Amino acid sequence: MITVYVIESLTDSTWYTGMAKNVLQRLKEHNSGKNRFTKGHRPWKIIHTETHPSWVEARAREKYLKTAAGKAWLRKYLTETGGKTGPLPA
Repeated sequence: MITVYVIESLTDSTWYTGMAKNVLQRLKEHNSGKNRFTKGHRPWKIIHTETHPSWVEARAREKYLKTAAGKAWLRKYLTETGGKTGPLPA
């Protein structure tokens, strides 16, 4: 299973969307400065996750969430759910 995730910077509220097999390990990498973009916006917190059965499906969803329509959907979803997202993978 592949997890599509959205993280939010605690310093400037910037969002970053990505995908990983182990989202918690990936969050640690973002917070340790191993990613060029996220390095300057640390620290990060996970605000949304979705699990998909394949890289192809996960990549399609990741691409959608990076569009204006995808960001609008996510803002609406987070507002309607009070910021709650699905369970994080173990």
